[in-house]
Amino acid sequence: MTVTATRSGRVWKERLPPERAYKRRAGILSPAVEQDRAAGGRHRRSVALGDGSFARASISLRLYRRTRRVRAYLRWYQDGGTQERYIGEVGYDTRGANLAEAWRRAWAEGLLAEEPLPSGSRASSRAARAVMLANRSRDTGPELALRSLIHARGLRYRVDVRPLAGIRRRADVVFPKERIAVFVDGCFWHGCPEHCRPARTNAEAWATKIEANRARDTDTNELLRTAGWTVIRVWEHEDLPLAADMIERTVQAVRRTVGQ
Repeated sequence: MTVTATRSGRVWKERLPPERAYKRRAGILSPAVEQDRAAGGRHRRSVALGDGSFARASISLRLYRRTRRVRAYLRWYQDGGTQERYIGEVGYDTRGANLAEAWRRAWAEGLLAEEPLPSGSRASSRAARAVMLANRSRDTGPELALRSLIHARGLRYRVDVRPLAGIRRRADVVFPKERIAVFVDGCFWHGCPEHCRPARTNAEAWATKIEANRARDTDTNELLRTAGWTVIRVWEHEDLPLAADMIERTVQAVRRTVGQ
């Protein structure tokens, strides 16, 4: 395939872009979570409507077969209808990268705005407030999506329980008979080396908190493995169908071993 390098990646010349460059894969993430992740948080998806109010925007990727191009559009709801603004062509190989590029351009062109903090909020910024709101102990978007994929494979499990009764550590998904504990780790709170970025405010306090979480994760892994458990950790940014495949293989392997 012949391609030409561009600022946003590649331009396809001899054949259509792969579907993974623009088409959303069902069952991986909900549309809202996918858009939030690409934009850098829900707080970065707002369009100012000019009257002090804001609308939540999204990016739409469309394939134009005649020109073999993927185009990005910013969309939001206003005045009883959907508004749309063309952002430009994107040329990365994955939908996630193309969405992120489109959000970056929308910000660069001044099409988006950050909403003011709610009255009484203690957060230092919208970004800090988004992180606080996202710090849920269970039922995060990636966790729900992974559980759905595992369930579709015929596996049954327990949710948000302690693998070891005497230790106050909870796993997101547990297979008690197989002694397998699955953790779905958020990139910010667990210090993902790929996506975790230093906080701009209270940087030292945030860094200390995240490092403590990482140490706790390591300790949890060691405690469970010493007790004969298999520990599986999945980053929220990972390909969840692949993670579900790996979990299924692990469960089936343990069952075959036990059955021998």
